[in-house]
Amino acid sequence: MRIVFMGTPEFAVPSLEALLASEDQVVGIVTQPDRPKGRGHELAPPPVKLVAQRAGIPFLQPLKIRTAEFLESLAAWQPDLIAVTAYGRILHAPILNLPPMGCVNVHGSLLPKYRGAAPVQWAVINGETETGITTMLMDEGMDTGAMLLQERIPILPDDTAGTLAPRLAELGGRLLVETITRLKAGVIAPRVQDHTQATMAPLLKKEDGIIDWRGSAQSIANRVRGMSPWPGAYTFHGQERWNIWKAAAIQEPAQASPGTILTGSKQSLRVATGHGVLELFEIQTANSKRMSVGQFLAGHRISSGEMLGTSV
Repeated sequence: MRIVFMGTPEFAVPSLEALLASEDQVVGIVTQPDRPKGRGHELAPPPVKLVAQRAGIPFLQPLKIRTAEFLESLAAWQPDLIAVTAYGRILHAPILNLPPMGCVNVHGSLLPKYRGAAPVQWAVINGETETGITTMLMDEGMDTGAMLLQERIPILPDDTAGTLAPRLAELGGRLLVETITRLKAGVIAPRVQDHTQATMAPLLKKEDGIIDWRGSAQSIANRVRGMSPWPGAYTFHGQERWNIWKAAAIQEPAQASPGTILTGSKQSLRVATGHGVLELFEIQTANSKRMSVGQFLAGHRISSGEMLGTSV
């Protein structure tokens, strides 16, 4: 079959590579435009574009996809099917109706749970113990199409969004090829989602990383994991912002107001929460690198009773 692939970030790369290794032909690739990146704000190509260039496959980077010009370019590739993994934009009817076999999406959750742009992160933040990949036939809704295949994997206790995403991406590539193989053979039956069970996973914002110490120690530990590597969970020690990169809930009474630094060891800091105690293991302060709490305490005097919270 002639396949057009649409995707942008690193999460989409295993899907594209799996298609390139399959018996079908990737005739074109659509990805987002280059974006400014890093302190120098230099334009950086999306990971999918780099794969397209290495493979010598024609690609498009449209600023807008709701144009006659883009639709004509897409139609010129004569796709039998369009495969989509984390492209970053909702497709409208003219694109969805273009390929005879439809548009197949790879989504990083067990739909109908966690529809939206950040399913991996929100599954970790919410303390889920499993997640997975769902392939579906796309419609004009936000991850509302009929499901094709679904496979589950565990979320490990120390998983972050950054460690979980690559495993899901690899699974997504394998499941995409299997989905297309079954579609060609006519042995797959789309299943309508139970929309009453849907939950949302909206795109993360920097302010989602702020730690509310009134929450439970476990919920805060989950937020730290889910916010890594971006945008990072953070709090303030006076005017100084602390990014918290590694922490764990301790099952003992807090016995102090939420946000109070308790007596710790030379290698850790313990902080009272609304329920239980959070032990901090890895932090980062302004203009510094990530470091263990032991390294941090070697150069900073932190006393029990001091408070963490919003900037004052």
